[in-house]
Amino acid sequence: MDALIYTAMSGAERVLRAQQVHANNLANADTTGFRANLELSSAHQVEGAGYAARHLNELASDAVSAREGGQRETGRELDIAIQGPGLFAVQTEQGGATGEAYTRAGGFTLDADGRLLLGRRPVLGEGGPITLPQYSKLEVSADGVISVRTADSAELQAVDRLKLVSPEFSRLRKDEQGLLVARDGAPLDADEGVRVANGRLEGSNVSAVEEMVTTMSLSRDFEIQMRLFKSADGMAEAGNRLIRE
Repeated sequence: MDALIYTAMSGAERVLRAQQVHANNLANADTTGFRANLELSSAHQVEGAGYAARHLNELASDAVSAREGGQRETGRELDIAIQGPGLFAVQTEQGGATGEAYTRAGGFTLDADGRLLLGRRPVLGEGGPITLPQYSKLEVSADGVISVRTADSAELQAVDRLKLVSPEFSRLRKDEQGLLVARDGAPLDADEGVRVANGRLEGSNVSAVEEMVTTMSLSRDFEIQMRLFKSADGMAEAGNRLIRE
């Protein structure tokens, strides 16, 4: 009897956690460059004497969807979208140490010192964080080379090249800020085959329809688990009544 209770309890817990994953995806359906979290689960045996036939569900929510999001024209020179597989690299700081994180979001800005930023994080190039001189025109080529025309030059001159990577998404997880990082913590190598387009932004890869349908399906699953739990409780009560009599 308790095996049924384990099954119902574990199933209900899995549904509740899965709903959190899909609710977070829905909340970021309009977030530029957001990658949807995937819901993965597996069974593991309950440890201890007498529990060999008892299994619980374990949910892993750090898998990330590699599907591309839709793109829109902006005309802004610092809006850059990756064409096909690939990610931008940005610098992060944690505990006084610098590291790398990755994203599809390409709405970059410049600070007063000419540093290229994504939010407050420096965007990485071939030699580290990218810093641009004062310019009158900027272009980004398909392979990520940033060229500018300065006041003392009549032609565009290459300044740096965006660090673009293209790893398998199974090697990545999300950190606390929602950026992608390598599971082993090591920086990823640049991939010269990644292509970008200037004046475009990629949106979230979340499908609101799919997330809503999945959420409704999970709600029905939760109702079934609760019915199983009540059935197990009723059978346990019936068994106890027979013993008392």
